[in-house]
Amino acid sequence: MRFTKMHGAGNDYVYVDCFNEKVPQDIPDLARRISDRHFGVGGDGLILIHPSDVADARMQMLNADGSEAEMCGNGIRCVAKYVYDHGLARSQNLRIQTGAGILALDLEVVDGLAKRITVDMGEPILEPHLIPTTLSGSDATGTGTTAALTAKPVIDAPLNIDGQELAVTCVSMGNPHCITYVERLSDDWVLGLGPKVENDSHFPNRVNAEFVEIISPDEIRMRVWERGSGETWACGTGACAVCVAGVLSGRTGREILAHLPGGDLRLAWREDTNHIFMTGPAEEVFSGDWPG
Repeated sequence: MRFTKMHGAGNDYVYVDCFNEKVPQDIPDLARRISDRHFGVGGDGLILIHPSDVADARMQMLNADGSEAEMCGNGIRCVAKYVYDHGLARSQNLRIQTGAGILALDLEVVDGLAKRITVDMGEPILEPHLIPTTLSGSDATGTGTTAALTAKPVIDAPLNIDGQELAVTCVSMGNPHCITYVERLSDDWVLGLGPKVENDSHFPNRVNAEFVEIISPDEIRMRVWERGSGETWACGTGACAVCVAGVLSGRTGREILAHLPGGDLRLAWREDTNHIFMTGPAEEVFSGDWPG
């Protein structure tokens, strides 16, 4: 089976072109084996690129532990790059079908290859039961929040983890996120509390845990403990969720630059459409043949 290793801001996955390759029989098992950084190709998970009847391609994403996820913001940029660069669709405006719906992407092409990609990530989901979380919503919101809210969002809600009370804001971008603002990022937050937040009983489908340090109202630094994969170098949906959380809690504006361990992402939560737009890189690393 032919595969291609790609990454978006260091968030790396193994990609399989199912336009031209046979779909594996046991996809979760393949995801676990091929993602192993010691005995496999190595990556944060596996992404299959399928034909689609309603879009240019369909993205199927599995985490490194074999669990299937709805979406990946960095992964979808790489899917768009692969689709364009390998001639599956040669438009600079692509539509990719995901578990969270069909998303539109605009490609910046240099010398015939897609380099930077902007994704319309759609509207954030703020209703607690849809995220899903059993944490209670709050009446308090920051300035400039959208009028489209239909339920109380979870903003700076208390969450007790091992006797330590966090103030968390919850957002879904088609997948669930729990954001905690900290004075200084550290391993104690991400590696120590991240897996405990992921598996906390308030999140019935588990959750991605973001820890955020504010530099200014339009610039932040963040690290992410991803559901099913552990800490990753970047998380596109997580960065979008942080953009929303900053507005809801009054900490940041609607346009921010997010610094992640693997690189930078630009986010904009547009008030006129309620959509979030994410811009970042996509890179192809190498291709090979998987024997298993």
